[in-house]
Amino acid sequence: MQHPNDLSSSLAALDQDSTLIAVIEMSRSTWLVASIVPGINRQPLKKLAADETALLQLLDRWRDEATKTGRTIDRIAVAYEAGRDGFWLARWLRGRGIEAYVIHPTSVAVSREHRRAKTDRLDTELLKRAFLGWLRGEPRHCSMAKIPTPEEEDAKRPNRERENLVSERTRIVNRMKSTLARLGLRGFKPTLRKAAEGLDRLRTAEGVPLLPNTLAELRRDIARRRFVIDQIREIEAARLIRLEQHPELASHAMVRRLARVIGVGIETADMLVHEILSRNLRERKAVARGACPRAGQGPDPGAGLTGSPDESGARRREKGLARAGNARVRRGMIQLAWRFLMFQKNSALAQWYRLQTTDHRGTTRKTMIVALARKLLVALWQLVTTGEVPEGVVLRPAV
Repeated sequence: MQHPNDLSSSLAALDQDSTLIAVIEMSRSTWLVASIVPGINRQPLKKLAADETALLQLLDRWRDEATKTGRTIDRIAVAYEAGRDGFWLARWLRGRGIEAYVIHPTSVAVSREHRRAKTDRLDTELLKRAFLGWLRGEPRHCSMAKIPTPEEEDAKRPNRERENLVSERTRIVNRMKSTLARLGLRGFKPTLRKAAEGLDRLRTAEGVPLLPNTLAELRRDIARRRFVIDQIREIEAARLIRLEQHPELASHAMVRRLARVIGVGIETADMLVHEILSRNLRERKAVARGACPRAGQGPDPGAGLTGSPDESGARRREKGLARAGNARVRRGMIQLAWRFLMFQKNSALAQWYRLQTTDHRGTTRKTMIVALARKLLVALWQLVTTGEVPEGVVLRPAV
């Protein structure tokens, strides 16, 4: 079976005499650019301000230097590690005829010394060796991340913004409860609709009303919480409008199909589709495995729901979840697995879980819920890609 290219090695032949190779070690204010220029014995290293135009001028200058030695540069390949700057630079370079790649940082092998030297210059040497091996088509040097389009990146923003707002709402409530607990008040519920009106009637453990500064702080926290809730509702309403206005989009069709599963809401469906299920994954194992460089695995953007074995000689042990993939998907799937047991009790997956946890031990249940989440994610991937409904799963009527 032909699998999609996993970007774990280059498919194009490398002619090093006509290829200018460059890697970038990026920071907030400066970029350190290292290169291999055909016809030049030295390997140039240049520190620039974080400016894409200056980078392009530097590449053109190195190409001119190679031309002066009698070499013809037909190809320029540039790579940098995935990080804070995202993928915009790769798209910008590709738009100007330069091959640009983004390296998975965890796929680059580093020294195992306890106190290894680490500088930007040494990091560029590591990147050059890894990138050069990747261009030659040699396995296990490094893995590249798929460069998304601006539209694909933008589609993730509502869900991620909502996640941040929900966390902010929780922080506000916890801060208010801490303030009240400091005064001996534990029964007041700041999440009630009329919580602001009840502040004036509160009495501390000493029998006195709340002091002015504390009362003003709590009122501001309540107002801030209401504002955050309004923003969450705005995001949720906008998502429903997008689903109705553009039903022809493949991702929206996936969301609607996934939301038909009883126990899966629109929010969970939207997160799963845009974070993982809409990507062109190689196989079912890649869905749950995640981007893990171990054993030559490719950079599939999975959930990291597989184990991380530690085996040497007679020692055999597990170090827990690999956590190599998408943390949002991993958290969401474990929560969904618990909900799945409530809403899909007669499904084959729920029956399998109950069979595996007949000893009723808490540790067994926690271990097997991760296994259930992994199986469930693969089943949902098959549902949105092939339409195959998991055995025993009940669906809502199609709208």
